[in-house]
Amino acid sequence: MMDDKAVLVDTNVLLSATVPLRPLHHAALIVLNDWPNQGISLAVSTQVIREYLVVATRPAEVNGLGLGTEDALANVAAFGGRMRLLPEGEQSWNRLRALVASYRCLGKQIHDANLVATALASGVTQLVTANAGDFSRFSPEVDIVDLATLGAG
Repeated sequence: MMDDKAVLVDTNVLLSATVPLRPLHHAALIVLNDWPNQGISLAVSTQVIREYLVVATRPAEVNGLGLGTEDALANVAAFGGRMRLLPEGEQSWNRLRALVASYRCLGKQIHDANLVATALASGVTQLVTANAGDFSRFSPEVDIVDLATLGAG
């Protein structure tokens, strides 16, 4: 079943929404605040939540946000109130194996393939990200929305 009105939100969108000084902060807020009012369903995976928690709680000196555990978990709870959690299971695993084989993914590319696999297994065919280039190989499978095209500032 396809959900044409749903979009998987990548980790970098959540990170941009968290930090007002990030260049794509405004664009991330458009996704989180405006899209649901336009009938677009936001989705996230457990991988995205894990990645968010890793970066959010990592010290700023090593490219993190430096948040405490409580603050990071409070942000995750706030995000969770705006989006549904896509399941990761046998269907997404089968999709991941097929994507890795088809697109000859290596190393960190498999993280991106897993996001696409999780989305597709749930019928979600759009992904919003600040790293559109990382996902371009999967454009035959999903529509990639580049956060930078939504406007910054």
